[in-house]
Amino acid sequence: MEIPTLENRYPAHLPADGFRRCEPVAAADPELLLWNRDLAAELGIDNESPDSQRTARLWTGTELPEGTVPIALAYAGHQFGQPVPQLGDGRAVVLGQLTDRSGRRHDLQLKGSGPTPFSRGGDGRAALGPVLREFVVSEAMHALGIPTTRALAATTTGETVHRQFGPEPGAVLTRVAASHLRFGSFEYYAHRGDTAGLRCQADTTIEWHFPALRAQPAPMRYLALLRAVMERTATLVNEWLRVGFIHGVMNTDNMTLSGETLDYGPCAFMDHFRPDRVYSSVDRHGRYAWNQQPRMAHWNLARLAECLLPLLDEDDNAAVDAAEAVLGEYPDRFAIGHDHMLARKLGLAATEDDPRCAGSTVSELGERLLALMARHEVDFTNTWRLLMQGPPDNREQVERLREWFDHDEGVEDWLADYAGRLRAQGIEETARIRRMTAANPAVIPRNHRVEMALEAARGGDLAPTRRLIDALQTPYQSPEGFPELALPPGPREIVPATFCGT
Repeated sequence: MEIPTLENRYPAHLPADGFRRCEPVAAADPELLLWNRDLAAELGIDNESPDSQRTARLWTGTELPEGTVPIALAYAGHQFGQPVPQLGDGRAVVLGQLTDRSGRRHDLQLKGSGPTPFSRGGDGRAALGPVLREFVVSEAMHALGIPTTRALAATTTGETVHRQFGPEPGAVLTRVAASHLRFGSFEYYAHRGDTAGLRCQADTTIEWHFPALRAQPAPMRYLALLRAVMERTATLVNEWLRVGFIHGVMNTDNMTLSGETLDYGPCAFMDHFRPDRVYSSVDRHGRYAWNQQPRMAHWNLARLAECLLPLLDEDDNAAVDAAEAVLGEYPDRFAIGHDHMLARKLGLAATEDDPRCAGSTVSELGERLLALMARHEVDFTNTWRLLMQGPPDNREQVERLREWFDHDEGVEDWLADYAGRLRAQGIEETARIRRMTAANPAVIPRNHRVEMALEAARGGDLAPTRRLIDALQTPYQSPEGFPELALPPGPREIVPATFCGT
């Protein structure tokens, strides 16, 4: 396997206390389980004939690629609303960066490679189940077109780790990200009253993720940075809602400045729709429920804005006013994106209300459907695909949907308004189906299927995991070769809770 020489840009761009040099711990008996050939090719890694043994050694940190400067990053965060002045990479090291075919740089990080100065007494290792979960779900999110970190390799270490459910094989995930800078990166310096560190962090974020802002003078570029992160965050959360995704642990240390989804611990995709659905075992009060994610993103952005205040104006009141003005744009920004998202899912154009249309606006039409879905707790993913099985004013389709919604009298009225909206916008059936197909997946990483695959992997059988990964590469196509993967769980298959796995 040929790997381009890595370069680690963090030491040259962050203050000295923003990271710690940290060598991975060699694995006792490394073994390659999963290898992402397509991603490797994008990163310029020659993997035509990969030596699985050397690959396993490289991506457990047992052998390091040329140019590697392994570091653990420092950051802070608000965890379930409570400030923690120092967290940091407790079981991960960034090896360095590679540039892809499009000229974009990506971090290569080993997750589970041993303790770091930030481990806080932990063993720094990862277990097989969480590593495979992140590999499956992050690659599924990428295929869904949602900004996300990605997975290059999953390896085992030949060792055993002990977690809440007992012993499990140790494993390492090679995670690829635009960067590992997060809201909590700013909080780290804010807790220390380090304005120079904040400025360095802000300039680095702009350089790496928002280079168009470089030409703006300070402090305007820092206000523009807050607005840019706000816009990406609003877009990302709307994409989560589009596919029924619940992050599960939206703490500020898990919110990236690049706008990528980070951390797939207690995440889940909804089966039966309920807006206040929670799966994370650590989210006991529903803070990060499906319908709370937009509000919590706004709350997290406010914590980021607080960190930036010293950079926005020397006058505290003026800095607060400037930050609040940007944060005040979030509700409208999110709502506009949400309306467009619902329109895409319905195959409609997100236009202003047209007096020729009976019923309601496009957004109201979408919200009425969500209310019907919640009332009957129908399957989130399959409901949208069912809407594609015939025109909404077709008698057979009307009967099909009446039965789906337990003969709710509101269904026919909703379908009549939907058909009227389509006619008013001049959208033909073929165009509707094309638009809806692009917005509504047929296959998602359903919780029960993921758990089945992980349990088989713990027993040495990777076939279900590979099958799941294969099916999730084309999520908007009907799963002809994997029909069972489109089915919701039976009563005994429901996964009521997901776990962090740390």
